[in-house]
Amino acid sequence: MPDSVADTRSAIITEFFPHGIPELWCPLLTHYRNDRGAVDLERVRAHLAHLAPVVKTFLAPGSTGDGWEMTEQQQQQLVEQLCTIAAELDLWIMVGVLRTGRGEARASIVQATAGLDVPTGDFVGAARALAARRICGFTVTPPKGANLTQPEIHDELTAVAELGVPLSFYQLPQVTGNEMTPETVAALAQRWPNFYLFKDTSGADRVAKAGLDYQDLFLVRGAEQEYADWHHSGGGPYNGFLLSTANCFARPFSEMLAALRSGDRPAANAISDRISRVVERVFSAAAGLSFGNPFSNANRAIDHVLAHGSEAQTAPPPFTCSGKRLPPQLIELAYQELDRQSFAPDRGYLHG
Repeated sequence: MPDSVADTRSAIITEFFPHGIPELWCPLLTHYRNDRGAVDLERVRAHLAHLAPVVKTFLAPGSTGDGWEMTEQQQQQLVEQLCTIAAELDLWIMVGVLRTGRGEARASIVQATAGLDVPTGDFVGAARALAARRICGFTVTPPKGANLTQPEIHDELTAVAELGVPLSFYQLPQVTGNEMTPETVAALAQRWPNFYLFKDTSGADRVAKAGLDYQDLFLVRGAEQEYADWHHSGGGPYNGFLLSTANCFARPFSEMLAALRSGDRPAANAISDRISRVVERVFSAAAGLSFGNPFSNANRAIDHVLAHGSEAQTAPPPFTCSGKRLPPQLIELAYQELDRQSFAPDRGYLHG
């Protein structure tokens, strides 16, 4: 039996990732087939099949996948469908539990695991039960509230950790209005081995920079741009990335990481810079839309170009969660920026 928190955490991780936690994670886009928000499963499957050779781990539904806009029932239906596809493609799903009311995340996980025969009081057994469904854990944010104290945040997340299921805690002050301090994260990591992954999208990176004893917790960065500077192979404080742009730049990111591991920092920087230029222009344009999540809209536009190639500007623009289609001008900009950085394919992945 494991005799420490770190040992138990390692045993849990081995249930999913016997060769170590992947360094690149993707918060998957949700694709729609009409203006009523019906999920286009075949389009989702095609997107996953395109990413599968490079990315094996997906957060769904995350912010990029419109998780904040979905009802709990819609989230559960999507996760069930994704788990089926994940089993076919040998992928893993980290379930996004995007509920920020006090006690809501815990209640949502209890409901989601009710029929899965997840044992209580057995961290590794809980991981094994979820692995059979291709689920590698649940992602939870702190409750919403700028005035929440650190003890209140700690107690809320402890109540989730007590369920025994594998967990990722998500620093998302843009939504929650607060941040977990490094000390809070360290206290949770030192007590709960089922908390094995921490994602930070704040852009401030206080937890990763603090250098506290996180008991081998895996740290992933979600903020965009200047990617090569943040990975530990290049001297940064993170073990990996969980990036919305992995929906579109999975292979370039993989090449960047390989360059960092081999010590070729100039090559890694060149890839990082090319991606950053596209992201800066397209994300800035998407932020001006009156509907939807800018992360989702920007990645949807870029993915549309990668899916259709030279036919992207004549193919119907994709639907968003709001029921509206992306404007053709955003598709055109995405094509131009991808082409400028030599990312635009002649033939998109939907066309073989």
